[in-house]
Amino acid sequence: MTRQLHFNAFLMSTGHHESSWRLPESDPRANTDIGHFRRLAQIAERGTFDSIFFADSPQLFQDVGRRPAGGLEPIQVLASVAGVTSRIGLIATATTSYNEPFNLARAFASLDHISGGRAGWNVVTTATAEAAQNFNLDTLPNHRDRYDRAAEFLQVAQQLWDSWDDDAILADKDAGAWGDNDKVNTVDHKGRFFGVRGPLNVERSPQGHPLIVQAGSSEDGKDLAAKYAEAVFTAQQTLADAQAFYSDLKSRAKALGRNPDHIMILPGIVPIIGETQAQAQALESELDRLIVPKYALKELAKTLKIDPSELSLDEQLPANLPSEDQIEGAKSRYSLVVSLARRENLTVRELIGRLGGGRGHRTFTGTPVQVADAITEWFDSGAADGFNIMPAVLPSGLEAFVDTVVPILRERGLFRTDYTGSTLREHYGLPRPTNVFDKTLQEVG
Repeated sequence: MTRQLHFNAFLMSTGHHESSWRLPESDPRANTDIGHFRRLAQIAERGTFDSIFFADSPQLFQDVGRRPAGGLEPIQVLASVAGVTSRIGLIATATTSYNEPFNLARAFASLDHISGGRAGWNVVTTATAEAAQNFNLDTLPNHRDRYDRAAEFLQVAQQLWDSWDDDAILADKDAGAWGDNDKVNTVDHKGRFFGVRGPLNVERSPQGHPLIVQAGSSEDGKDLAAKYAEAVFTAQQTLADAQAFYSDLKSRAKALGRNPDHIMILPGIVPIIGETQAQAQALESELDRLIVPKYALKELAKTLKIDPSELSLDEQLPANLPSEDQIEGAKSRYSLVVSLARRENLTVRELIGRLGGGRGHRTFTGTPVQVADAITEWFDSGAADGFNIMPAVLPSGLEAFVDTVVPILRERGLFRTDYTGSTLREHYGLPRPTNVFDKTLQEVG
């Protein structure tokens, strides 16, 4: 079978451009409108996307003056969305730093049951002190400890998902036996961060495990992804950087004994689409014109771990910025932003404009054919297995991509014309995980 693209729709209130909410078409209160997200999911499903995705953080993530801030809890949103869709995958972000394995394992198993096998978990470690302070901590746990905790968290969660054998439920009315106790397994995990007895209090879900997604690109993040992730959301600005990341992560997975084809690399792209190049550029210019510099300046300073007074809008970044080794949170995004500014000699004002659309993800402005060409180039050049589509404006940007770019990619044989499976794992071409408690395998071993 010819290799084909995978698309995930990253949904964010009125769109990824920070000033999208100021357009006449936008609803500034869309971030808490469940009907808005249901409609977006249906648009993405009409375009036969593999999945939709919600980011999340256990804190008020940004200045409420800047753009719609805060939002609904994503697992609950996706449980609602599951009722108005039938095929598209449903991926929610949840942190391993401020949750317990039993609770999250149960929540995602429940979503997988509710959706008929369409759940995915974007695993994050949460890189801000503000989040830590919401959970009885004074400071952010260090980078390595957060990733060590995440690895153990995933190990426990996978055992909990496997704690019921697939055939544990007998449903034998005549015998009066609903289930088989011998096919429900205790976990008895005792580790550095967690002690969990198990079993989970919900049976094994349709996919066995929800799809595991990871979005960190630091060295620790790549190690975690290579061991556990089945899809990786990442950010690169250049083809060469994307190719290097793609090759590195696939090699790490292979070195751990995994099939590198079973880990999908999906860089983010913010497509700004117009019928003509001029129309697309006019939309981009209008969005950039509506950026409020005082908010964007504060956000950039926060990313760079410096005081806003050290930044001047019409000058380049200061020469004496911290090194990546000195950064405890969001290391890869910090390096991406600094590299972008240095490589293109951008002033702070220009950098704010470049980050306004996708916070460091690649923004591409053009016609449907030009967007399709840009996607095809990275796909054919060993830089991506697909893309995390991040429309600058919602819903119009998603509709434009589905109605004008997807047909071009279908004509080229690069994207499905219809779903061939019913679960998220089937969309990504991934096998259902073997149960770690499978007695047959243990006997063979």
